[in-house]
Amino acid sequence: MPVLPSPGEIEAARTPAGGWKRDQLAVWGVSWPPPKGWKDELIGRREAARQEGAPPPPPSPAPTDFAQETFDFG
Repeated sequence: MPVLPSPGEIEAARTPAGGWKRDQLAVWGVSWPPPKGWKDELIGRREAARQEGAPPPPPSPAPTDFAQETFDFG
């Protein structure tokens, strides 16, 4: 079963050029090249799964080249 990411996870997986990698789309069950409307369809599948009482899917792992800034609010 493919991972169903949140809208935020979809946007966070964008490459610096603004697209998505083929292997990341494959993890989500999206064919290559991605068809028109693939993001809306993926989000719709996630929402349908949540409405059916299924627990939310686990978050997808961050890309290996992902670097997150940390902030110290202390």
